Amino acid sequence: MKNKETKNIMVCVTQQKTCERLIVNGYSMKEKEEDKLYVIHVVNEKDKFLDKNSDGEALEYLFNVSKKVGADLAVLRSKDVVKTIKDFANENNITHILMGASPEPDKRESQNITFKLQQALSEVEFIVL
Repeated sequence: MKNKETKNIMVCVTQQKTCERLIVNGYSMKEKEEDKLYVIHVVNEKDKFLDKNSDGEALEYLFNVSKKVGADLAVLRSKDVVKTIKDFANENNITHILMGASPEPDKRESQNITFKLQQALSEVEFIVL
């Protein structure tokens, strides 16, 4: 049985190198060796994946950053991004979710995803940077 104080931290990233700060912040949340860090990127099945050369380069960079801090980078395709993140969180007993804030105040998609996840995973602590 897991110690209740063990943290299972999930960092949600996009295929941008700027997400390194989220991974580093997730790593800094670890307090004990037993704490686990997961890095996840979910691609909507409707979206083109690795459409630009820079996307692959950025994902490789994020993979290397994840590896340096002892986290696995999971890249998943899904028709329902929120459900996929929710399922991953439940399967891995996630206690904390770290996400980036939307860079544009008018763009509400990431805030909607955050809101939907908070509703579905009320026992999880959310940190939005």
